[in-house]
Amino acid sequence: MGADDKNTANFLCETVLVYQAWYIGCTRLEEGMKVSEFVKRVIVPVVSAFFLAALFRPLCMENGECDYLKLWLFMGVPFGICRMFFWIIPKGYDIGGTVGILFINVLVGGVIGGIVLVWRLIVAAVYLVKGVAEVAGWTGRKLAGKPCKI
Repeated sequence: MGADDKNTANFLCETVLVYQAWYIGCTRLEEGMKVSEFVKRVIVPVVSAFFLAALFRPLCMENGECDYLKLWLFMGVPFGICRMFFWIIPKGYDIGGTVGILFINVLVGGVIGGIVLVWRLIVAAVYLVKGVAEVAGWTGRKLAGKPCKI
């Protein structure tokens, strides 16, 4: 067996170990991170933020520039309307007052939802960094030949 054959065999062994570490790391990490948790905490908030940004960006364009405050409010409405505990019910107003109060309700829901959206994106970033660090540590221990919990 020549030097090239040994290098190829070592490369293949390392590749297989890295793939196994990735596969096992993707299904379950040491600290109990599961794929379903990863999808719920990282994939869903990021994909929904991108979808809402793509959906509402044309509504926020003025003179070829995007008004990011409007975009943030529009993106926050789906996250905030369901979290509002207090709705102002328009009673005894004409049609203008009723529409104005409903607009204020949606505006408050957008602000609340914008804050919730930013928080969920921060949590997603932290969770992603934590997951990458755990997989990298697990892979390093596996490549070093140390026993690893699965």
